[in-house]
Amino acid sequence: MKNLTEKQRNILDFIEDFTEKEGMSPTVYEIADHFNIKTSTVFAHIRALQRKNELTRSSKARSIALTKPRKRVQNLIGVTPVPILNSFDAELPIAEQTDKSGDICVDPGRLGVSDLSKIFAFNVKDYTMRDLGIYEGDIVILKSVENVNAGDIVLANIDGELTIRTYYPLKGGRVEMRPANPDCMSQVYPGFQVQVLGVVTMLHREY
Repeated sequence: MKNLTEKQRNILDFIEDFTEKEGMSPTVYEIADHFNIKTSTVFAHIRALQRKNELTRSSKARSIALTKPRKRVQNLIGVTPVPILNSFDAELPIAEQTDKSGDICVDPGRLGVSDLSKIFAFNVKDYTMRDLGIYEGDIVILKSVENVNAGDIVLANIDGELTIRTYYPLKGGRVEMRPANPDCMSQVYPGFQVQVLGVVTMLHREY
């Protein structure tokens, strides 16, 4: 943290501690409240930290993400930071995805995978899967896989649109993408139109 002011170091420490504890990054208002300073002052510090490549931030809620997490957070037993992606470029590995809204900390032991570079998170944007307990505003944790099984809940790219559905392969190379909401219709597509980006392994919800 070379060339940082004491206040900037304190803000970075708070962001890391908050993210570790809550599983998501703090808002500008939460930072201002913690330090008893104005939000305009927080914005000024954030812009300075962005220029110093210490963090990134987008217009999305809770999008503050550290570019250089402390080693104690990275190596903490039972905690792994996972990027929350807003979109997904299938030509890039997860570590190089740029459109994200921060990180969420999860227990790697519950993911059932050895390669954590294949894990990412996604904000649920609708109620299509509500009857399976997946609601708008939830964060799903996914793993990239080479083979998808019938009945897997997946995040898929279909004609440029990201959607969460249950995956069912059919005869003739077709795929049924089944919702879990009676207000939504099940759709059948040629297999080549359905690009599975990941299989849902865990769900995070704020109360």
